[in-house]
Amino acid sequence: DLGRCLDEIGACGGQIKGLELGLIDFPALRGGEEVLLCWQFGEKEITHFHAADEGFSGRKPLFPDARNRIVWQ
Repeated sequence: DLGRCLDEIGACGGQIKGLELGLIDFPALRGGEEVLLCWQFGEKEITHFHAADEGFSGRKPLFPDARNRIVWQ
């Protein structure tokens, strides 16, 4: 059920940012800076991040070189 899925995402460190759009952020370090990896329902890979004080509109490419990706399994 939905509640169990949300609990599992939270147990992995995921932060639900919007159920309507399927937005989930995951805390991470990038070059020593605390950032949020940003994933949206339907995306097969985590390809973007934003600063903790920015939202979805502040998304930036995680790896400009597409050969270095984090793949959602």
